[in-house]
Amino acid sequence: MADSAFFCTLSHEGVLAVRGVDAAKYLQGQLTCNLNYLSDTRASLGARCTQKGRMQSSFRILLQGDGVLMAMASGLLEPQLADLKKYAVFSKSKLTDESAAWVRFGLEQGDAALLSLGLELPADTDSVVRNDPLIAVRVSPDRAELWVPADQADAVKSKLSALLAEGDLNQWLLGQVRAGIGQVMAGTRELFIPQMLNLQAVGGVSFKKGCYTGQEIVARMQYLGKLKRRLYRLSLASDQLPEPGTPLLSATHASSIGEVVIAAHTAHNIELLAVLQAEAAQSGDVHLGTLEGPALQLLDLPYELDRDREIQH
Repeated sequence: MADSAFFCTLSHEGVLAVRGVDAAKYLQGQLTCNLNYLSDTRASLGARCTQKGRMQSSFRILLQGDGVLMAMASGLLEPQLADLKKYAVFSKSKLTDESAAWVRFGLEQGDAALLSLGLELPADTDSVVRNDPLIAVRVSPDRAELWVPADQADAVKSKLSALLAEGDLNQWLLGQVRAGIGQVMAGTRELFIPQMLNLQAVGGVSFKKGCYTGQEIVARMQYLGKLKRRLYRLSLASDQLPEPGTPLLSATHASSIGEVVIAAHTAHNIELLAVLQAEAAQSGDVHLGTLEGPALQLLDLPYELDRDREIQH
């Protein structure tokens, strides 16, 4: 399903904008990613944490105009805006929900379609190319986001339709699962620290940027290596798509061993990302919802965890 060329509208996410002369300076003390790494040709994943290192949101962030845009699950926008605004009162920055101003498309194997729009996107993940006012971002191999001002969305969609089949959001999420990119959703807000979603392995955490909210917890977890739960990819023989936050259990453990992060249908079953206790993941005894629930099978992720490499970011 996710192996063919297609595009779809990314209707599950909204856009939070932070604009003004202090936007980057303000956010540098709030987010896990290093805003100094952003440029007109570079985007990043990132997260906003509580003081205890729990993720309130995860997002893709890029420069635009006089500030930055962050794409995140729609259900997180209102609470994330409210939290960030509390700390922005002495900053020359303005935080708004710009979801209505943008339409975002996901493209799988869509580089030729992007090129027809004047967007020659490099293959490197997090690369950005612009053809004002269009923005394309490489999110993983052969997958890209196209950011379009809402008043031009219909015209751009017509051009995409001439070159690509229109798919659905499930196909896009399946590609995300296979890329091993976890995401905070409304049902998992403040449940995970960044390393539980392998965020440091996909460039979403900087260990060189200095202080930010929750930084002490995140850094300690990285340097002391005491993380007991992390992100895994699994398959599930079921027709029922599990919701984010659905517990996972094992007969050898007295309590929940993890939670579903995101899930998507394949042609034959379900693939998902879940945060799991490492010991339980390797045991092969993982069940969805209850101990009598369907069993899950471990699948490979497309990257390796490497603490030494990660702390250089």
